[in-house]
Amino acid sequence: MTAAATAMITAVVGVLGTLFAPVLSQRLTARQRAEEAETAERRRRFEERRDAYTAMNRASRQFHTLLKDALHRIRDGVYTEQDRDQLEEVRRDYRDRYAEAQMVVPERILDASRAVNEVLASADAAAKRLDRGLAAEGESARQALLDLKEAEPRLSAMRRMMREDLGVRG
Repeated sequence: MTAAATAMITAVVGVLGTLFAPVLSQRLTARQRAEEAETAERRRRFEERRDAYTAMNRASRQFHTLLKDALHRIRDGVYTEQDRDQLEEVRRDYRDRYAEAQMVVPERILDASRAVNEVLASADAAAKRLDRGLAAEGESARQALLDLKEAEPRLSAMRRMMREDLGVRG
């Protein structure tokens, strides 16, 4: 190969390098931006899930506590309009948090929340019937309280699953 041919090849490679450097740089920048966007999206979904878990856990535990209090008050004959209003407000908050969670949480967490919801909804219905004097045969505040105890291990299981899903150990 002659010196002229070598110089020509070197010049062509140099020109091509100069022309392609911005394209290569642009592609690397675009890839980096895409990775950053993907990381931000994963973070946003994680935070959305964590917020839904926190709200659902708080609302379900609050609803459970107020149902238990309501059944004790019904049993003792001291259930008031204020108690009814407070329970209804917490029930609505629970329903809203449950509905929000249904849109963002994995199916296995929804299964656990449905298990909790079954017990809470049943206890709420019993409390309303007892309060109105329309109890089913054999239904009592004492029995409803015993039935409501089934929510406790379900609440714990749901919380544990949520924590595992978020990567919380221990």
